[in-house]
Amino acid sequence: MKEFVLIFRHEDGSKIASPEQMQIWMKQTMDWLGGIAAQNKLVNQGNGLSFEDSRVVGHQGVVTNGPFGDIKETIGGYVIVKADSVDEAVEFAKNCPVLQGEGNTVEVRKIARADGFH
Repeated sequence: MKEFVLIFRHEDGSKIASPEQMQIWMKQTMDWLGGIAAQNKLVNQGNGLSFEDSRVVGHQGVVTNGPFGDIKETIGGYVIVKADSVDEAVEFAKNCPVLQGEGNTVEVRKIARADGFH
């Protein structure tokens, strides 16, 4: 079985939603994670990534504020799942509550192992 990271790309939800809506999204996310865990396929529920105190370090040490640059979308969090194939990992991603937001995406990437085996 392979491991995949599901990377959430979206705007800062706190800027576009009420605290009540944020709670609803959090419950939906926990329910979604619970469904994956019930299948014994959740490796790590990951973390949300704060939009505060973030920097981007570029070539030759150039530092810019925030994860945004000139785009609105940024990485807001991730989870790690076990799946037999990328297609199965994509099926997990399709039910992610993050996708309720227009333009939001979930990137699915197989985790590379240092031993050369994936």
